[in-house]
Amino acid sequence: MKSFLTVICFFFLMNLKAQDVSVMTYNIKLDYPKEGENSWTNRKPFFINQLKFYNPDILGVQEALPNQMKDMDSLLIDYNFVGVGRDDGKDKGEYSAIFYNHKTFKVLKSSTFWLSDTPEQVSMGWDAVCNRVCTYALLQNKKTNERLLVFNTHFDHVGLEARKNSALLIIKKIKEINTNNLPVVLMGDFNMEESHESIQYIKTYLKDSQEISNIVFGPTGTFNGFNFNEPVTRRIDFIFVSPKIEVDKYGILSDSKDCKYPSDHLPVYVELKI
Repeated sequence: MKSFLTVICFFFLMNLKAQDVSVMTYNIKLDYPKEGENSWTNRKPFFINQLKFYNPDILGVQEALPNQMKDMDSLLIDYNFVGVGRDDGKDKGEYSAIFYNHKTFKVLKSSTFWLSDTPEQVSMGWDAVCNRVCTYALLQNKKTNERLLVFNTHFDHVGLEARKNSALLIIKKIKEINTNNLPVVLMGDFNMEESHESIQYIKTYLKDSQEISNIVFGPTGTFNGFNFNEPVTRRIDFIFVSPKIEVDKYGILSDSKDCKYPSDHLPVYVELKI
């Protein structure tokens, strides 16, 4: 009887310690074209309601221009964000920002580095065709005090060397920053499919959340190109996690309205136990 109670207490304590966190990565499509059915003005209402419905604890966005950042910041009232524009380190160009529910988390540290040979300054890397960045945040759960390192990025869509070296740089940075061996989430639009050598390299250090999830749901791909009537098969958006994180649910969300998607990418949503 005593040993049975000991086991029950052990599992009770383990469940108390576990931190349930929902995470979403979403390339929201920059505000272009300015007019037409796929303009930000037309997409924004459904897009914002989609985020409010799933209500992720942590949201990484890519391709967000300053006006889109202002819209999300004002309309998602439970969230704060960290991140800067990639073209000046302030508010110019696309963001790879991290939104977080400020009722659940507080930021202990955050920064942005550029995917280049000079990551601490605004710069274009290797054979990339534009500036690329990675934003990270050290988040602390206000109730449990558990800490989590979150990285959000957007790789170049043209440069072969840029994609290869960006993967090497990010893993190097994670190792440098994560001196306390904290749980890590790396997410973003990697502009590479899972068979690419650079995705395989990332997986030598982190786990693909799809591969280890207890439940997998949705299409096989994430890039839809606004082509509603075609299968979505290219998976180029990922959420990677460190080995000690359990993935309970993984979904690629194909929500639409009137046969239109809210972005040319589908978001990836996961529920984690940390």
